[in-house]
Amino acid sequence: MSIISAHSTAVQAIVGEPEVVEDASIAEQSAAWAQLKDAAIAIREMQIKDGSIPDAAHHAAARDLVAAITAGIRALSPAFPHDAEYLAASVADFDRWVAEGFGVPDFLDSLLAFQPQQHRVDGTRHLVVFPMYTQNGSSDRLVEALIVETIWPEFIAALEAGDYGNKLFVSLRLVDFTPGYDTNSAVLFPETVAMREIPSFTWGAIFQDREAARYRRVTRAAAEITKLDLPERAAAMLDDQALTERAFVMWDIIHDRTHMRGDLPFDPFMIKQRMPFFLYSLEELRCDLTAFRESVKIERTLGARSEAGDALTASEQEMLEHAGLVQYAVIFDRIFRFAITGSRVRNYDGLGGQLLFAWLHQRGVLHWTDTALAFDWAAVPDAVVALGDAIDELYWRSIDRPKTAHWLAAYDLVRSVLTPNPASRWARGLPDEILAGAPKGYTDAVLDDEFPLSMFFEALDKKMKPVIESTVGIRGTDH
Repeated sequence: MSIISAHSTAVQAIVGEPEVVEDASIAEQSAAWAQLKDAAIAIREMQIKDGSIPDAAHHAAARDLVAAITAGIRALSPAFPHDAEYLAASVADFDRWVAEGFGVPDFLDSLLAFQPQQHRVDGTRHLVVFPMYTQNGSSDRLVEALIVETIWPEFIAALEAGDYGNKLFVSLRLVDFTPGYDTNSAVLFPETVAMREIPSFTWGAIFQDREAARYRRVTRAAAEITKLDLPERAAAMLDDQALTERAFVMWDIIHDRTHMRGDLPFDPFMIKQRMPFFLYSLEELRCDLTAFRESVKIERTLGARSEAGDALTASEQEMLEHAGLVQYAVIFDRIFRFAITGSRVRNYDGLGGQLLFAWLHQRGVLHWTDTALAFDWAAVPDAVVALGDAIDELYWRSIDRPKTAHWLAAYDLVRSVLTPNPASRWARGLPDEILAGAPKGYTDAVLDDEFPLSMFFEALDKKMKPVIESTVGIRGTDH
């Protein structure tokens, strides 16, 4: 069967006017969602990298598929009244894409109408349909359709309303999704949508259910492999998805706001700049260690009040409970998952995990002895905070440094803990022609694997690889 006739057959099976859905809690079980999802999957096969459908032979089938998508959106809209403006704009954007001959999609109007940060109520659902790429998934701007659910417990609302305001942060749970999210992607960012111009972005979403599910599976396996005797509260996370989700929400809301706060020697949206990958390692680690530091502060402050007989509110009690869990999550996710996930090509999250492990080992609060891993838990918080302080000191000093001098100082910080690749030009000392030249020369001299895995992580990687690979596409119900 030819591709075109196969598409025609698929379209005939998909197109229809589904029954209206009024209950968001069962939307993923409806015929309208099945039609929308099937049509989105079918039209993806016709799109190229930029989201367009240049082959005119596919246009007739594509028109029918868009009709099926928009019929699905209209049928599902009553179940999502808070998104009525967005869903109407989505239908209009799809119709305009058809009318303009399936060029590069432009969904700016519907993106501007989608404001999930205005509906941060636990359990609130959204229907999300955009041509977009998925970070850690696909760089192609294909049609994606998702049903998602807000995770926003009361103590997080209290945290955000207090010292950790973050109006842009949205915490979500995946309910159902198209293949772009059958990957490692755990974020929904507006900048990934195909659109004619870049607006001021007003939200960013993270799927804490996926992060929690990955953490539970990976940490359980790694603890068994390394013979780590987990503390009781850390072990409880491995058996409780909801508990772990809430800990990750607390971690991420503080992490996310940190990118824009502090003594920063650079644009906080540094990912748009071209710098050596270890700079990204330090920035992501800085934000995680800030979440760790603040969780230590919350735990110690509220713990002292509780011990003094001061009655905590229900939200404060939950903050106290989850603050310790955030600390375990940061350490174990960074060490067990980040350090050995992905390729060795400029893997900045991997490098951050290696750096945290080595820092704790060299300060005598992490031990790998007799092929068993152990922590001196009473001393761990201050040791982790000390690494965060070292990065903060680097940033503070670098406000007065030229950019490339900051890069060199950052490299010195990393290599004071980790051993560089023996072939590293940076470790040997960059030659004068690079030092006196443009920043591009510095970046080009960095090896893809500038800081290779230690022998510990090489051995762990071999044993953990099947577990890491098994988390692709994971959701919170997969345990």
